[in-house]
Amino acid sequence: MAIVGYCRVSSAGQSLDVQIDQLEGVPCDRIFAEKKSGTTTEGRAAFQEMMRYVREGDVLVATRLDRLARSLTDLSKIIDELGAKGVGFQCLQQGAVDTTKPEGRLMLQLLGSFAEFEAAIRKERQMEGIEKAKADGRYRGRPKTIDEQRVADMLTSGMGPSAVARSLGIGRASVYRIKGAQNGSECPQEAR
Repeated sequence: MAIVGYCRVSSAGQSLDVQIDQLEGVPCDRIFAEKKSGTTTEGRAAFQEMMRYVREGDVLVATRLDRLARSLTDLSKIIDELGAKGVGFQCLQQGAVDTTKPEGRLMLQLLGSFAEFEAAIRKERQMEGIEKAKADGRYRGRPKTIDEQRVADMLTSGMGPSAVARSLGIGRASVYRIKGAQNGSECPQEAR
């Protein structure tokens, strides 16, 4: 039997240190950590590796439910998949969550429902704030990360799209999009 830890943060600017410290205090035999959104299990390499790693009799430990999944549907699916493998789940900050016991499974469902509700309310408030900022003329959206004029200048100077993309560390599709906008077409022939 192994105790396996899993921790996750949503963005590169966030730190995994607090979660790792808590999991090391368990102690975990192995910890899987990643910086990826929890809205889906797709593209979460450490999560996928952890799911392949755990075996019957193991216990998966996370610091909070929302580190494992952001929706009740995903959480239930993950817990079912772990259960089918004979793997238990424990949550450190929601201590009543222990799927090796019936009351722990009940608490998991209740807390998962509250977490999903909280995420929906937060998103709703965020959208309301964006709409108000737009109405007040204060919302500009995400700042542009590509200097389109610089791309255009480089293309005009004779550099090819691939060289421009490499030079600026951007995708070729972005260069072709800018080139197409210069030429007045939505989808330039070269990008197809």
